[in-house]
Amino acid sequence: MEYFVSGIGTDVGKTIVSALLCEALQADYWKPVQSGDLDNSDSKTIRSLISDDLHIFDEAYRLTTPASPHYSAEVDGVRIEPAKIHRPVNQRPLIIEGAGGLHVPLNDDQTILDLLMVWDIPVILVSRNYLGSINHTLLSIEVLQQRGIPIAGVVFNGTPTPSSEEVIAKYSGITVLGHIPEIANPDKDVIRSLAIRWREELTRKLDERHPMNVEMEKKVRLLVERGA
Repeated sequence: MEYFVSGIGTDVGKTIVSALLCEALQADYWKPVQSGDLDNSDSKTIRSLISDDLHIFDEAYRLTTPASPHYSAEVDGVRIEPAKIHRPVNQRPLIIEGAGGLHVPLNDDQTILDLLMVWDIPVILVSRNYLGSINHTLLSIEVLQQRGIPIAGVVFNGTPTPSSEEVIAKYSGITVLGHIPEIANPDKDVIRSLAIRWREELTRKLDERHPMNVEMEKKVRLLVERGA
């Protein structure tokens, strides 16, 4: 069982949601591309938030500049090659955290979406309320659907905003996996407590993805690959 955590943009809470998913599903963690702030990387943040027995895999690319991965890689004199980023062989569930949103460029002609096309694993989309977030969330869902990339569901992070969340669920038809409250000072105890409360609902909803939706994703994916 593997899930890719992406956001509708930057700073929407992917790392906190990833920590909660790791703890709730007793999953290991992997951040393939880290751009900048290597002394306080997302992997180090996750290590400080989840159980010690859960494993953190090393990043495939550790880039020094806090910028879009394609530019950060250029500064470091390397090129990110999605086809050469191999998922860890793992016995436990695995949570993979992306960099920014779906259209974040990895090199001159490939984005996070191209990585997901290679992997074909379900995406958990993290949304956070701000002016424009409805549009950004629905566009992110639409591009995943157009590519035939499976969507496990959406997680709303931060202060509850029913008017936005309800319209996103209605227009998209995507499963809402949960609502994560604003966490001022996250630590292991807070993450563990929230994860335990979320675990039953999360696992039930992940198991309930409608077979018709899965079948439609496969058909769309086949058409995309054929260039139809």
